[in-house]
Amino acid sequence: MVSRFRPEPLGQPLPDRTGILLCNLGTPDAPTTAATRRYLAEFLSDQRVVEIPPLVWKPILHGVILRTRPAKSAAKYRSIWMPEGSPLAVWTDKQAKLLRGSLGEAGHQVLVRPAMRYGNPSIARQLDAFKAEGVRRVLVLPLYPQYSATTTASVVDAVNAWCASARDIPEIRFVRSYQRDPGYIQALAQSVRKQWQMDGRAPKLVMSFHGIPERNVRLGDPYQQQSQETARLLAAELGLAESEYLLTFQSRFGKAKWLEPYTEPSLIALAQQGLRHVQVMCPGFPADCLETLEEINQEVREAFVHAGGQQFDYIACLNDQPRWIQALRELALQHLQGWDTSAPPPHPR
Repeated sequence: MVSRFRPEPLGQPLPDRTGILLCNLGTPDAPTTAATRRYLAEFLSDQRVVEIPPLVWKPILHGVILRTRPAKSAAKYRSIWMPEGSPLAVWTDKQAKLLRGSLGEAGHQVLVRPAMRYGNPSIARQLDAFKAEGVRRVLVLPLYPQYSATTTASVVDAVNAWCASARDIPEIRFVRSYQRDPGYIQALAQSVRKQWQMDGRAPKLVMSFHGIPERNVRLGDPYQQQSQETARLLAAELGLAESEYLLTFQSRFGKAKWLEPYTEPSLIALAQQGLRHVQVMCPGFPADCLETLEEINQEVREAFVHAGGQQFDYIACLNDQPRWIQALRELALQHLQGWDTSAPPPHPR
């Protein structure tokens, strides 16, 4: 008889440890059509992402989208690929290493592993690795400051799916959102001020967040409200008047109406209205990725200049900025309270 539950590792029990699973969206393993097709097939098959009945959606996905979109997307990935790999994977891995080091400097011996909701390293693979290392307490920290069912809830689904086939489940906590976290807001403000020091202060700061279908918000997704809250708090931290910043939404997919105003049309309109200098940032993305480096810093930049704009300053994501790593540490420690984060005793011989 075959059990649906995986067998547990046998042998000498390991000392109990605490771990943080730092989760991001995902990326292809390589900027090729085949790798991008595998990634998009997993991503676009998630019913949290596309809320269309599978019987209707699967023929469209496999018969149309996965035949045409992967080659185009792979070309975009190639335009931003780093020597070390995909920017999203590179920065997420660095953040995990830096967070572990920062916690260690503060006296907390916590393991930190990066994980991708789609692609590699998968959430299941990293939870398996934690188990093999003796991790009995896991804090799941999604790199999504603003909650959405399309992102944060999907991470919860993946963790729960792993638990559903596990025999011995660790204690698990989830960070739901941190759109108003002071450290996060201060890190964003610091990145803007650094840009001001380099290139002067533009008349308009555009804060571009990833979009979601408007229908999702009508059905109760808090993402729009949380994005607006982040924008207001960041503007207040920077001392900006309402006329000095603009909140927009990017990365629209399909024909349905998504959250507005859309980023690229908004930048084109600003240029047509005579604005010559603009600064653009993506507060909802803690790590640079295809949506920031290619969509914003290439496509939207080109559209703004073509419409008459002259200076387009892209403000990089938080990436490995020290203030952001400090904010991640402070956020993690808030949610680790009550758990033992001291160094485990030596393994008995």
